[in-house]
Amino acid sequence: MKKIEAIIRQEKLEDIKEAIQQKFEEQPTGMTVSQVLGFGHQKGMKDYVRGQAVIPAFVSKVMISFLVEDQQVDPICQLIVDICQTGAVGDGKIFIYPVEEAIRIRTGERGAAAI
Repeated sequence: MKKIEAIIRQEKLEDIKEAIQQKFEEQPTGMTVSQVLGFGHQKGMKDYVRGQAVIPAFVSKVMISFLVEDQQVDPICQLIVDICQTGAVGDGKIFIYPVEEAIRIRTGERGAAAI
């Protein structure tokens, strides 16, 4: 099992959701969504407050995460890249982590059965 985390532009979230539901209709996968703030290469958009230029310290993004079986990693990552890639700074990042175990609290199921 793997955990995929992707930090993406907020406006791409609905496209990702629809594409995941469509592509994995036969083998449904869940997605967790979090609003996140961060900073890196992309700078916040300059705004003016009382005539003073203000650049926010953090940029607002969305983090989506999936817990999937190994064979789903590449198709999901490719789908995210295909939808989110504009070539501009701020397109986002994808991280992939190994998952040692998953447990469904309601039933006690473990492993792939829990996801």
